[in-house]
Amino acid sequence: MNESISWTEHADVVIIGAGFAGLTAARELRQAGRSVIVVEARNRIGGRTWLDTRLGRPLEIGGAWVHWTQPYVWAEMKRYGLGTVQSPVPETAYWWADGKRHQGDPEQLLGDIDASNRRLMDESRRYFPEPFIPWANPEIREIDATPLPKKIAELQITDYSKDILESFWALNFNGPLDDAAFTQALRWVALTNGDWMVSFEACATFKIQGGTEALIQAMAAGTDIRLNETVVAVEHDEAGATVRAADGSIYRANHVVCTLPLGAMHRISFEPPLPESSKKAVSEGQVSQGIKAWIKVKGTRKPFVALGSAGWPLNFAQTEYDQDEDTILVAFGPDSSKLDASDLGQVQAAIDLLVPDAEVLEVASHDWTADPLSGETWPMHRPGYLTEALAVFQKPQGRLLFAGSDFAAGWGGFIDGAIESGLEAARTIQDATPV
Repeated sequence: MNESISWTEHADVVIIGAGFAGLTAARELRQAGRSVIVVEARNRIGGRTWLDTRLGRPLEIGGAWVHWTQPYVWAEMKRYGLGTVQSPVPETAYWWADGKRHQGDPEQLLGDIDASNRRLMDESRRYFPEPFIPWANPEIREIDATPLPKKIAELQITDYSKDILESFWALNFNGPLDDAAFTQALRWVALTNGDWMVSFEACATFKIQGGTEALIQAMAAGTDIRLNETVVAVEHDEAGATVRAADGSIYRANHVVCTLPLGAMHRISFEPPLPESSKKAVSEGQVSQGIKAWIKVKGTRKPFVALGSAGWPLNFAQTEYDQDEDTILVAFGPDSSKLDASDLGQVQAAIDLLVPDAEVLEVASHDWTADPLSGETWPMHRPGYLTEALAVFQKPQGRLLFAGSDFAAGWGGFIDGAIESGLEAARTIQDATPV
């Protein structure tokens, strides 16, 4: 590239990505007196959170739910005066197990999951006694290569219990369980003091008042953000760092913070190359290759929750909104290749498996897995990632640092983890180069 015809800018720190991690780091560094430029390939901020108007109302196309057990996002909501909005409390549950559909009280479904799930998660606090320091117990190295299905099989439970337990965890991983790490499941539950029901509550109960847009815009205020700017290369040495964009723009900085997800990291050339463990993690990607869909069905329905088979195109749905005398559901499936959300016929067939007598009218979704800027939904790691790759990503590599929910020590897979990692990156840079 001929730098003489390229536009070059300078800043103390260049941050790649305007999601919660990047904008948290940017705000902290600006407030500490550093000059910061955030470059974002999308035409909006927010990353894998995206409040958009679909089906006649604002809908969270990406990440949405928060909880008071998540300290970083909770502190940010308090900082900006944002409360929570609760999803409807289900009155009816539908679930598929042992070859047939069941209907009953939601408490019955939770109770049927409870006994086997408590056994599965029984040692979450033993292995993660300090959940925000995931390596506090070195014994995790003994189990980090263990896939979750192996531990489920060891429970020797009935087919009925196995069906609902596998579907529950396929929902959480938003992907097939074959490559799901047992340690990832333990980490989530350890973060709620070993109580899987509280962990599940954190996943799908409380949303941010005004949506994720309200929080991300508040955090972004005053930050220099360059939208529609796709980074293709990062070079760094002892003297500093250079970030190159696809349009020929060049940014020079003392430090670079990369907040791309694992699924999009291959789009950037790093010089010097990433460590082998990091390259392996990027090559393998996250387990989460699923789908989230908002589905409008005909008529007003009482709140319900539905849990299907782990291998169905959609294995979970719950009511979220009444809309013009119809009902909007939020639904998830573990494999985005199994469902074309733009095909109403396919979506109707998927909903027919989950819920009786629900006529699909409209669907809104975004294929995060096919999106080259994400390549995954929420990050859920594979066996070995925790002990082989995560600590390496968290350690500064010269002038290059990583942040994002994929690299969080605590709530990986949530907005909270993204904020946590952004704070850590900013603190590392401040400690390295005091003003």
